[in-house]
Amino acid sequence: MASTVTGEPSEDSPNLSRPGYGQLLRTRGAWTFLLPGFAARQPFAMLTLSIVLLVQHTTGSYGAAGAVAAVTGVSMALFAPFTGRLADRHGQRAVLLPGVLAHALSGVALTALALSGAPLWALFAAAVPTGASVPQIGPMVRARWAARLQGTPLMSTAAAFESVTDELTFVVGPLLATALCTTVDPAAGLLTEAGLTLVGGLLFAAQKKSQPPVSATLHARVEHASALRVPGVRVLIVAFLGIGAVFGGMQVSLAAFSESIGEPGLNGVLYGVFAAGNMIAGLVCGAVAWKSAPQHRLVVGYAALALTASGLWAAQSAPVLAGVGLLVGMSIAPALITGYTLVDGLVPAGARTEAFTWLTGAVALGQAAAVTVAGQLEDRFWDGAGFLVPMGGTLLALVTLLALRSRLTPRPRGRTVARGVGHRAPVAVD
Repeated sequence: MASTVTGEPSEDSPNLSRPGYGQLLRTRGAWTFLLPGFAARQPFAMLTLSIVLLVQHTTGSYGAAGAVAAVTGVSMALFAPFTGRLADRHGQRAVLLPGVLAHALSGVALTALALSGAPLWALFAAAVPTGASVPQIGPMVRARWAARLQGTPLMSTAAAFESVTDELTFVVGPLLATALCTTVDPAAGLLTEAGLTLVGGLLFAAQKKSQPPVSATLHARVEHASALRVPGVRVLIVAFLGIGAVFGGMQVSLAAFSESIGEPGLNGVLYGVFAAGNMIAGLVCGAVAWKSAPQHRLVVGYAALALTASGLWAAQSAPVLAGVGLLVGMSIAPALITGYTLVDGLVPAGARTEAFTWLTGAVALGQAAAVTVAGQLEDRFWDGAGFLVPMGGTLLALVTLLALRSRLTPRPRGRTVARGVGHRAPVAVD
């Protein structure tokens, strides 16, 4: 029996009187997309670091490695919203099947070119399709949650759960990539990423029953409006660019720091500590019944992120760097979770996957820019100069967020705002 989007739970949703992880995971059909979704998103956490370690090994330059990784990230950021919109219109499976095949082939081609000593322009050329074809599993999983829980208190819990899942992959992914590249072969990380993407993506695409029904988003023309037309989404994009600056800046800078002290394998451990902080904070955020408005929580969480990221450059030892990185990770989770939670109130259902991919793409774009700048700083200046990138990126994003925070106020349910973007038509929830 379906229910319209009025804030009432459907039969798929458990009792929502006390929303929490237990209630969330009892949502009917959730595990059919959660398990393959986790497998499919794991390679994403390996991609940038695998490219950096491979290209740095073959060229001897962190600047070149960061540039190739940056091209991959920019390509993903530009194409992710496009694939998200295609998924909204035609279904996730139709986008995933060709996408994972293209990504696997592109990753193998990039690896072969790097190992053969190809010129930098050839690596850039291979990096473009590698990034453009990255499967947007995280946004697609979030869209599946939204289709089942739209308008319910469990949406915030689902956003927290997804943030924790993302960060779990960023605990495992860098460790796996570092281990493969440093103990097996410099190419092993990227080749493993390509293989896991292919297998995991196909498994996730096979879960057809849990994907958001395409018919529910095609009945009203307004549901086709681009998520980018929503002012609040544009503000969130800027905020998520700063979060990407933290990820990218730390990936390059931690790798350079570990090499400078003669312990390259320590890189994965330090990045894992940072990601673990994010995961722990995400678990806490999802377990709390928040009473403050999400837009207010976003400002507070982002201020904490900017403050902690500003201390990275001063860390001079591995234990201190691990401690500061842990605090940075714990500050990222509230900002990420609240930003994704705000999408449910800002964006109509037919543009939700696209909105999630804009945010994911913003993180990738910020990460790409940060990898490039941090790599240049590490090559040209002192060890640890790359840590200035997370500080600068988060401070600039925080200023923008403070100036435009009024645009993050969620739309009134069931009312139409300018240009039809804010209209929420009743949507059946299976």
